[in-house]
This record gives sequence, C-alpha cells and structure tokens, in this order.
Amino acid sequence: MQHQVVTREQWLAARKELLAQEKELTRHRDRVAAARRALPWLKVEKDYVFDTVDGKRTLADLFDGRSQLFVYHFMLTPGSDHICDGCAFLSDHADAARQHFENADLSFIAISRAPLAQILPVKKRMGWTFRWASSNGTSFNYDYGVSFTKEQMGHPSTGYNYGTTHYAAEDLPGASVFAKNDKGEVFHTYSTYARGNETLAGAFSYLDLAPKGRNENGIMSWVRLHDEYDKPHAAGCCHA
Repeated sequence: MQHQVVTREQWLAARKELLAQEKELTRHRDRVAAARRALPWLKVEKDYVFDTVDGKRTLADLFDGRSQLFVYHFMLTPGSDHICDGCAFLSDHADAARQHFENADLSFIAISRAPLAQILPVKKRMGWTFRWASSNGTSFNYDYGVSFTKEQMGHPSTGYNYGTTHYAAEDLPGASVFAKNDKGEVFHTYSTYARGNETLAGAFSYLDLAPKGRNENGIMSWVRLHDEYDKPHAAGCCHA
C-alpha cells in the first residue's frame, strides 16, 4: 500500500480526523460492554463433572473461590494430534492477563473435549501454567456450542456462533462466562465464538496500530504455534 507523504500540519489534520473516529469507537465499545454486562442470566441445571490434575471437579469447583469464571473452549479433538494454532495464539495471552484479572474476581480455565492425557503434553510443550480441564464424556462442549455431532455437521449450518457462521467441524473455538451466587448456584452469563474471540488477543491490538495491520491473506493466516514460526507454514484451522 502506497502512503502519501505530507507536511506536519497536513498529518496533524488527518490524525485529528481519525482521532474523532477512535473516540466514537471507544464510546461505542463502552456501550456494548455495558449491554453485555446487562444480559440476563441462565441458570446451569446440569451437573457437569470435569477431569483435572486435581481429580474430578464440578463446574462450581472451577470457580476456585471466585464469583466469576471465564472458560476458554480450546478446540482439541479426542484422538487428534492437531493443535489449533488460533486457540494456541489466544491462549498465549492468558497467563499474562490472568495475573491481573484473577485479582478482580475472575477465574480462568481452558476446557477441551480431549482427555486429560492428551491435554497435558500440549500444555507442557506450550509452556502454559493456566488450568486446563477435560470435558470428555460430558455434554458440556455440545451444550455450549463448540462441539458438534456428525448429524449436525451434515446440515447446512451446525448452529455455530448462533447460526451466523457456517463452518462444520467436530470442535470449534469459543469462550463462555459463568457467575456463581452466594448460594452456590451457577449461571451462564455470556458466550462468544469465531471472531468474537479476537478481543482476547492483545497482539492484534499492537498490529492494528501499525501500517501493515495484521498483514493477512485470510483471517489469522500468519498465525502459528509460537514454537513453529521458523518452520514452513501449514494450513491453519478455523478462524472464521
């Protein structure tokens, strides 16, 4: 992309024009965040039990003493050796961020349908320290819109991303938020999928400020596992 080279006065005029748009975007983002916080809650009626390094744990246990829980649905399919580069990219941000938000009453855990024996080697390879549980043998991933049966994948839309993103796979990425009240009751407050997950990746914010932006040939086309950037790039997984 060719950029016009101008005088400082011309540059300042253009920058101030953009600043007005940025301020409106900030105000709109605040309005959307307020609407998100104001969403109604849905009580979780099922008794989900997960496999963790500390043994069997219920969804309520995963709050780890806090009143809010952020679940990242890491797409790791049972029996597959494929590690989703997009999920790994977002997960690379989690440990740095959670040292702050965990002190603001929000716990974090990744959950995958793969068994724990498949999860732990991936976690070790990537150097992550956040908690990661297995939902294997439960309906959790299916209930929260990130895993799909062969019958669902045979339809024009699996229902992923509230039916707005037409992509068929056994497992797809997403994030869900839960709250727990003083009685110990758990509520589902929010879920997001597809590009809704981009807000979890601070690297995007840095790139979006630079002239080349994300420099993509397709959404997240450049993203790899952080230990594979020096290797030829294979086709990635869903970043719809």
